[in-house]
Amino acid sequence: MSQPSAPSEAGAGGAPGRAARPGRSRHPLARFLLRRVAIAVLLAFGITLVTFVLTNLVPGDPVTANLGQSALGDPAIVAQWRAEHGLDKSLPQQYLTYLGGLLQGDLGVSQQSHRPVLTDLAEFVPSTIELAGSAILVSLVVGVAFGVVAALRRDRPSDQALRVLSLIGISVPTFWLALVAFYVFFFRLQLTPGSGRINPDMSAPPAVTGLFTVDAALAGQWDVFASAVGHLITPALVLAAYTIGLLTRFTRSAVLEVLGQDYVRAARAKGLPGRVILFRYVLRSALVPIITVAGLAFGSLLSGTVLVESVFARPGIGQYAYKSATTLDLPAVMGVGLVVGCVYVVINLVVDILYGVIDPRVRLS
Repeated sequence: MSQPSAPSEAGAGGAPGRAARPGRSRHPLARFLLRRVAIAVLLAFGITLVTFVLTNLVPGDPVTANLGQSALGDPAIVAQWRAEHGLDKSLPQQYLTYLGGLLQGDLGVSQQSHRPVLTDLAEFVPSTIELAGSAILVSLVVGVAFGVVAALRRDRPSDQALRVLSLIGISVPTFWLALVAFYVFFFRLQLTPGSGRINPDMSAPPAVTGLFTVDAALAGQWDVFASAVGHLITPALVLAAYTIGLLTRFTRSAVLEVLGQDYVRAARAKGLPGRVILFRYVLRSALVPIITVAGLAFGSLLSGTVLVESVFARPGIGQYAYKSATTLDLPAVMGVGLVVGCVYVVINLVVDILYGVIDPRVRLS
């Protein structure tokens, strides 16, 4: 409210306005981050509302899905079950009760496992984060490298080969690729471990983060660490195939666009080494659109884990969401939706922060 009056004061008196303007622009990155964090908090609140509404719009009666035929015939049992799970209240009252529980870290009790939803999510989410994180890391390294090589060797045989590979990665269905990879590399060639997160004769490492690779390294159990990494390789590569293809094509286009800019031609005319031009001028300018695509791709990786986790029998959030949806376990479904939505918000926040760090025009705008 006070900022609009500053220009008029500057015009009248001069000194106050000139003193205020440098103060406002002294920490542009901090102000940029505060704005993004405030927007992320509002988005998180909106996610709770959308998740609650969409979950309750799902056709079907949770009473029918959870009670047996004999219990359904007794109105007293049905009424008691509805009262125990808060389904006898109006939707606004249910939403306010849900919000109140969220503020206290209570996501409700799963109607199938009869455990707190937060406990179930703490057990299943780390496996999915470990898988999706490995896949996006592989995608960024391989996809960006392939895209840069394809752009620098435009219309040459290596460029054509990488474009064909990227098209295959985008076109092949993930569930089909998962089945083929499991059959070829585990069943026929026995090059990779089978299903699960570690070998069946091993015990899980002491739980610290829930990520078996990290927990095993922290505990110094290197045999468990090697087993966890081995069980990650095939599903992570399968999950990364689509994202590698996407990032290869997008990085190629972004780098080709920057290579045609005047400042790149000027750097070449000055005789700067090609490596300096690539890393200092070309990649830095091309990173902003690449980061955008990578953020969106990570979200799609989370949704793609459902099929991959089923094929490789990894106990992740995808399997938990599938079982919850088929049994109309509403608290569990809302918990999964809330986690996925919050992951999207955090990713967007990280992408926005990277925008501000890489491109000064973003944080000064």
